Amino acid sequence: MAGPNEAVRVSDKVYWVGAIDYNIRDFHGYHTALGSTYNAYLIKGEDNILIDTVKRDFSEELFSRVSSVVDLSDIRYIISNHAEPDHASSLAMAIEKIKPEKVFASKIGVQNLKALYGLEGVDAVEDGKEVKLGGVTLTHMETRMLHWPDSMITYLAEDKLLFSQDALSMHLGSSERFADEIQMDVLEEMANRYFANILTPYSQLVLKLLDKVAAIGLEIEVVAPDHGPIWRKDVGRIVEIYRTLALQKPKKKAVIFYDSMWGNTEKMARAIGEGVADAGAEAKVMSLKANHRSDVAGELLDAGALLVGSPTLNNNIFPSVADVMTYLKGLKFRNKSGVAFGSYGWSGEAGKLICDMLESMNVELITDPLKNRFAPDADMLETCREFGKTTAAKLEEMVRDE
Repeated sequence: MAGPNEAVRVSDKVYWVGAIDYNIRDFHGYHTALGSTYNAYLIKGEDNILIDTVKRDFSEELFSRVSSVVDLSDIRYIISNHAEPDHASSLAMAIEKIKPEKVFASKIGVQNLKALYGLEGVDAVEDGKEVKLGGVTLTHMETRMLHWPDSMITYLAEDKLLFSQDALSMHLGSSERFADEIQMDVLEEMANRYFANILTPYSQLVLKLLDKVAAIGLEIEVVAPDHGPIWRKDVGRIVEIYRTLALQKPKKKAVIFYDSMWGNTEKMARAIGEGVADAGAEAKVMSLKANHRSDVAGELLDAGALLVGSPTLNNNIFPSVADVMTYLKGLKFRNKSGVAFGSYGWSGEAGKLICDMLESMNVELITDPLKNRFAPDADMLETCREFGKTTAAKLEEMVRDE
């Protein structure tokens, strides 16, 4: 293992020179429970090349790692695959220290680097063109909206290494640099959470990218993403994981999330979950007092049903539930059925408002909202259980039709 702030060798010509952020817990509203990494890479060759930088707060960590391999002044080129601040907010500092001959980015990247950081004189690379640079062979491919318009990936032919940028990434901050040093169940869970909360709206673009790379016939022995561990063994596994996630095929699984003022909506949620499970489907019953919005998104990706429980407050959806619904709507999940349920005291508008939101999210409504005034009695709880069984039957139908 490398010492503090030392580079880590990835392949014959490539070193990891990024930074580990053990403590970040919020990324665009997504709860990053295990932190993250900001991966940058150094290609050491006839002329040294820096691939991406890091979040500005970690710039000294980047410079220290680079300096453990080469002098900063010995870097001739910098390639920016993505202009987002977690990868490029220290780029101006790097340019000032390194004084590279050239800085490269995608065509839109050139525009974004100027708009975000005032950087002038960045050269645009041509999409899909193989170029010789610094004694190595590089191919840049635009990956627009994965997950910014300027995004691109870079392939290093000599080491059969793909700098995959935000694609094939995950938010996982650990001292291990390589995927084969981490338990597969952890990798799968973190990939699922990352995809669900970052890339779900662009699932079709992910599939197109994977197909494009396969069609080109690139030999890939190492996948070096911008977040999370590097894949140097069984690289097909992360590609397979991403393809499965992007397809969004529903399982016999219902996500039942809710909040509750006095415990009445919670009783309904638990009874619905019992009905789903009794009928042979998986029920994820999630109180928003114990689960973050990104936890719900992570569970929803492979679920076929979304059941939303909310009391009515001031003729409206309960605030915590409205927050999650707004978040989920932006993620554009596909292949879902669902409905609303909840307890109310005076008017009970929350159920209809939630169902309206579900329809705007292209969620197929299973039935009308399930509502109950005040505390649910034994009959209502039995109705909730039966509703859970109806949901399970709908899930069976959805899975069969896939």
